[in-house]
Amino acid sequence: MQRRNWITIGLTASSLFAHGAGAADLLQTYRDALANDSQFAAARAQLDAGRERIPQGRAGLLPTIGFSANTNWNDVELKRPTSADSRFNSNGYTLQLTQPLFRWQNLVAYDQSKLQVAQSEAVFSQAGQDLVLRVSQAYFDVLLAQDTLTVAQAQKKAIAEQLEQAKRNFEVGTSTIVDTHEAQSRYDLTVAQEIAAQSDLDIKRQALRQVIGKEPEALKALKPTVQINRPEPDDVQKWISAAEQSSYTVQAQQAGLEIAAREIDRQRAGHYPTVDLVASRNHTKGLGSTSVSLGTSESDSNVIGLQVAVPLYQGGLVVSREREAAALNLKAMSDLESARRAAALSASQAYLGVSSGTAQVKALEAALVSSQSALDSNKLGYEVGVRINIDVLNAQQQLSTTRRDLFKARYDTLLAQLRLKAAAGSLGEDDVQQINALLEP
Repeated sequence: MQRRNWITIGLTASSLFAHGAGAADLLQTYRDALANDSQFAAARAQLDAGRERIPQGRAGLLPTIGFSANTNWNDVELKRPTSADSRFNSNGYTLQLTQPLFRWQNLVAYDQSKLQVAQSEAVFSQAGQDLVLRVSQAYFDVLLAQDTLTVAQAQKKAIAEQLEQAKRNFEVGTSTIVDTHEAQSRYDLTVAQEIAAQSDLDIKRQALRQVIGKEPEALKALKPTVQINRPEPDDVQKWISAAEQSSYTVQAQQAGLEIAAREIDRQRAGHYPTVDLVASRNHTKGLGSTSVSLGTSESDSNVIGLQVAVPLYQGGLVVSREREAAALNLKAMSDLESARRAAALSASQAYLGVSSGTAQVKALEAALVSSQSALDSNKLGYEVGVRINIDVLNAQQQLSTTRRDLFKARYDTLLAQLRLKAAAGSLGEDDVQQINALLEP
């Protein structure tokens, strides 16, 4: 499973929103989210900030140059060997260059900076995968809400026809008032379900708007005959192994462990001497004195040499920080193990979601055909007098429930496919394109 470069990425159709030349697909919705999602934008900015760690770490190995200047007003009174008063201005400047020759803590910090950038990139890649999942979840939530509303409307229409038929049969004396009351009750219930479905659709569209940063367009639905395949490879252990090695969360924790291990060396370096090359130029101008007179004095000096500093005792600070770093290193080991276990669990759950989801979709497709046949049979039986009105209503309810469950199973299985690839650290835009191909043209 190769890491994606997230920097450069920049079922039956619902009659409500899924049709029309202006309908947006999943890929377009995803690209809108890439450009407008605030969480992803924050992750990108965090990556840019994290990449500055390398130049900051490198700075500890490069020379530093400092310049200082001064000017002073002096009021001097000389009493011996002769009395004299003098008021004058003195000034000067110092230019100093310091080049570290041996500072072990700076070398370790530079190595840590590279690992910190790798950790930032892993975190950003995880944010990219999270964006794919959030967009897909919001997209399919809207489609499911649309399908649920369509099913509720179709069910209301069918029950309304059954209600009218029950009323006619009661008027001609071929059925009792009970049939009319049963049909009226189911009709009222379906009206309430339609209102709830419309409200849920509005909520889901607002959730999608939050991700893409604008009002969502009409969305393309899944093809009616879409086929959802089992995971490839169809081996849960391979997915678990990939997740334990390639998950971006694991990669970030692995980098964190290496940073923590180097931190022990960096803190231990507090015992080591430091060696610097120091060069300076000094210029001073003021008033000089001899045993008998005062006069203007001006001098320049150039100095170059080695400066060695040996820490002897700092009150136990270095030892304490070294113990702290060792404890944090143990914590990082535990965090890495937790990340691996969580990645394995996510991969296992997603794999089971795909494998059981594909089986559930096939079962519900067969159940949909059976439910339709059962409804047709009950309608015919009601017309010839071998079935009662409640049988038809129940068959109609079963058909609607099966259709809604089928829609949901398809969306859940597709999302499980994306989660499985995300757990293994291989989710990217090409996976969005693959699912996008399952949508209506």
